[in-house]
Amino acid sequence: MTVTLPSPDSPLKIGTRGSPLALAQAHETRARLMAALDLPDAAFAIVVIHTTGDDRQMINADRPLKEIGNKGLFTKEIEEAMLRGDIDIAVHSTKDMPTEQPAGLVLDTFLPREDVRDAFISAKYDSLAALPAGAVVGTSSLRRKAQLMTTRPDLNVVEFRGNVQTRLKKLEEGVADCSFLAMAGLSRLGLADKAASAIEPEEMLPAVAQGAIGIERRASDSRAAHLLAAIHDDACGTRVLCERAFLRALDGSCETPIAALSEIVGTQIHLRGEILRPDGSERLQTEGLATLDAAEELGRKLGEQLLAQAGKGFFDFR
Repeated sequence: MTVTLPSPDSPLKIGTRGSPLALAQAHETRARLMAALDLPDAAFAIVVIHTTGDDRQMINADRPLKEIGNKGLFTKEIEEAMLRGDIDIAVHSTKDMPTEQPAGLVLDTFLPREDVRDAFISAKYDSLAALPAGAVVGTSSLRRKAQLMTTRPDLNVVEFRGNVQTRLKKLEEGVADCSFLAMAGLSRLGLADKAASAIEPEEMLPAVAQGAIGIERRASDSRAAHLLAAIHDDACGTRVLCERAFLRALDGSCETPIAALSEIVGTQIHLRGEILRPDGSERLQTEGLATLDAAEELGRKLGEQLLAQAGKGFFDFR
């Protein structure tokens, strides 16, 4: 297949949100494409698109995302731009993506996965275990909140939203004693030293696809598919496929406390997953092993097993 490469006169347009982390991920994608295709910087154009979620974060900064309706809040306008042809590809944090893409779009390219762990952020304490009873924990993640309430119901959890820099500033201002961020995001921003410690998955299982950058394109765009194949990481793709199948089987979103982590062991993939009641009163866990070509089936099967075990209303707020 002969493919016309991007050029300064006809650059590949890379869509992204405008947050510092989103831009860092778009720049990483461009750098990898430049290296893989031996093309100059000017052959790629980064296009910043403002999303509904960006507006609502400013207007409703203290409201939980579940009250706003978060599915697609940070992707809708970007995906519409791609369907119109205004951009060619879009770069996302895969953990924030709905499990199904709009008709005509596919999410099938993934960069090498970063650190999957959650970061414990605090100027007062070194670790989660060091927090005293009654300590104020700031987080907007229902997963993290439910996991905390399961093991530390003595903590006071408050709503805590915003980009990485906003959350760090809130901590400096004493809004909370500690918070959490993804180690991957901190690393990509050169802020890994802001973490007091990294929380191992055995203590806090991460979000589905945490640490994975996903690149979306039009399903009909064979040129973009060919170009993106040069930077796709097979191992990350297989792991994400497994974890997102688990999430899809549970009909999960940011409104449901779900965690999962897959790891490749030789020719097999191992998946750990859990679901929690939003108040942390119950946690159901599972794990399984399959061959790499059965990664998606493993995720689906374990998700369906947990869903059956949980029964109706497990994710309802009490």
